Amino acid sequence: MKAPTESIDQVLWRRDLSGRPLPERLAWTAARYMRAISRDLFGGQLTLRAMGLVYTTLLSTVPLLALSFSVIKIFGVHNRLQPHLYRLMEPLGAKGAEITDRVIRAIDNLEGGVLGTVSLVFLIYTAIAMVEKVESTFNYVWHVARPRGLAQRISEYLSVLLIGPVVMTLALGLLASVGAHSIVQALRAIEPFGSAIVVLGQVLPYLLVIAVFSFLYKFLPNSAVRLGAALTGGVVAGSMWVLVGSLFASLVALSSSQQAIYSSFAVAISALIWLYLSWLIMLVGAQLAFYVQHPAFLRLGQQEPQLANELRERIALNIMYLVGTAFRTGDTGCTIERISAAMAVPGLALAPVLSALETGGLIRANDGAGLMPGREMSRITLAEILAAVRAGGDTGALQAPVWAAPVDRVAADVQAAIGKLTAATTLSAFVDQEDPSSAK
Repeated sequence: MKAPTESIDQVLWRRDLSGRPLPERLAWTAARYMRAISRDLFGGQLTLRAMGLVYTTLLSTVPLLALSFSVIKIFGVHNRLQPHLYRLMEPLGAKGAEITDRVIRAIDNLEGGVLGTVSLVFLIYTAIAMVEKVESTFNYVWHVARPRGLAQRISEYLSVLLIGPVVMTLALGLLASVGAHSIVQALRAIEPFGSAIVVLGQVLPYLLVIAVFSFLYKFLPNSAVRLGAALTGGVVAGSMWVLVGSLFASLVALSSSQQAIYSSFAVAISALIWLYLSWLIMLVGAQLAFYVQHPAFLRLGQQEPQLANELRERIALNIMYLVGTAFRTGDTGCTIERISAAMAVPGLALAPVLSALETGGLIRANDGAGLMPGREMSRITLAEILAAVRAGGDTGALQAPVWAAPVDRVAADVQAAIGKLTAATTLSAFVDQEDPSSAK
């Protein structure tokens, strides 16, 4: 007997939508996305990672905000960021303002002159660890097998931590100055411009939330994320965050049993729940952005693709061809992301093949995380490339099988034919072969 989820999947994905009316296609596509997101939520990985991010947030909130505030204090605009911290904790009601005040007081107590060298290093390390944890979670969502290099991560994280708060506060200051401009004030007295400006002023904070979500989806995964996918995830996650925040604020205001059960710990419990919901919404938006860019994973989800042997061999040859071509032209930026985009194969499917090629010494990474041949291309044969991805399947638990004589003979003949075709061709000669499509 089939499970209900299997029946739902068959109904959703076996239906051919080609040639169907546009409303029907949109409805079925939306149902597929909703099914994929709900499957990932109930699968447990997103919820577990959201819980892990809550723990990291509790450890890193004060250091992260202290580092951001210390940077924007140089420009004298740190007070403009405080109202947005209050807005972030609005769903907790009056207690949210109390928590924000305590966090800000803790930040104010971290004066630069008081901090010793060890404390400052720990503060920066904790702030970087927070961003690294978020990137690791996004890499999981985006099926990224390898994170950024250590040097690249530290430089990019510091750029975000130091430049990000400045850009945000300057943008907020610019919006405030535009709103106070005499021309805008004059337009407020003219309808319908006055009503439009009021509505725009109410919508802008939410647009800023959507922009922040979209920026994180675009920047943090170690993958080439298209702007359209990041924006789609940002719009959905930002809207969900606003809606869930309003509902959560109403529940907190109406809940008297929580105060009776948890007493003075009620606000801490509410804050933890709100942090958990916020991270879960962010991960849902990241998952949606991934599916928008890679709809082929809608049905597969987080399962690792099972590649046929022939496909593994073709992927290996294609990887070595692209790496060799880039190396021949002096291009040092042939990364996994570029190979994935060129082949239209997700990085998760490329990872085991790349690992086998690296183990065989056929490719290696340069200082900039780009891939290059492991040795001189004239000394790498196609037979070696195929052998690298064919080996490594035996775990040692399988005893040496006993083949029937005809089977053994046919397999040997096939192997001999493949060896005769590939043993004499080097990667250098393979790269030199002209692509018929480019010759037209």
